[in-house]
Amino acid sequence: MVSTELSLILVGLFLVAILYSSVGHGGGSGYLAVLSLTSYGTMEAGWLKQHAWSLNLIVAGIAFWHYHRAGHHDAKLTLPFVVASVPFAVVGGYMRVEGGVYDVLLSIALLWAAWRLLAVKEWGEAENKPPGFSGTAPVGGAIGLASGVVGVGGGVFLSPVIMLKKWAPPKAAAATAALFIWFNSLAGLVGAGLSNQLDLDAGVLGPFAAVVLLGGLVGSRYGSEVASQTGVRRLLVVVLCVAAARRVLGVVGLWS
Repeated sequence: MVSTELSLILVGLFLVAILYSSVGHGGGSGYLAVLSLTSYGTMEAGWLKQHAWSLNLIVAGIAFWHYHRAGHHDAKLTLPFVVASVPFAVVGGYMRVEGGVYDVLLSIALLWAAWRLLAVKEWGEAENKPPGFSGTAPVGGAIGLASGVVGVGGGVFLSPVIMLKKWAPPKAAAATAALFIWFNSLAGLVGAGLSNQLDLDAGVLGPFAAVVLLGGLVGSRYGSEVASQTGVRRLLVVVLCVAAARRVLGVVGLWS
């Protein structure tokens, strides 16, 4: 029989997967938030990060497939970010880093990005100017390192940067973020393996994977094929605020 706690966890993971995949994200920060509210919150940070990355692989992969199939992926935009981020994500996964100060700074950054996305005026395809490698490498590398350290895929950082810089419209940003998250999550797991920290529980991961698979299919199809460009941008604002709230509550001791 499925326990009440497990049932609530599965529902939470399902909802997170729908919301995050609708904007091309894997949901890593959301999964960490859900698990942190339960008995799994007592697990080591490395254990939580690795299971979040594993779920990211499923949901981000589905999200990318939907956005790519709908014609929103620009390989020239994505490749430089991925190439620059992966080595740093491996390093971040290898490291053991914790601290409340980082959570505070991260929360500020997420809320700032959400505010800027709400404040920026609408723009069309013609205004978007894809960056060169010199512009993407520092961004990709920094986000890759942060992804490995914190245990997320980096989409909550990359998508706002792409749109605020007007490098691509929201749905193209979502497609790039999805593939970026997939590679960063895999790189984080590789880094954990290289440092002998890999600790995945197949019994736990199985039911978690099943519900995020369903949520990812629902959310990514809606975001890529049904929602408008403005709708995707507004959904991203919600995702950023949810991620920031999780960080803030964790710092003040209400979410630990």
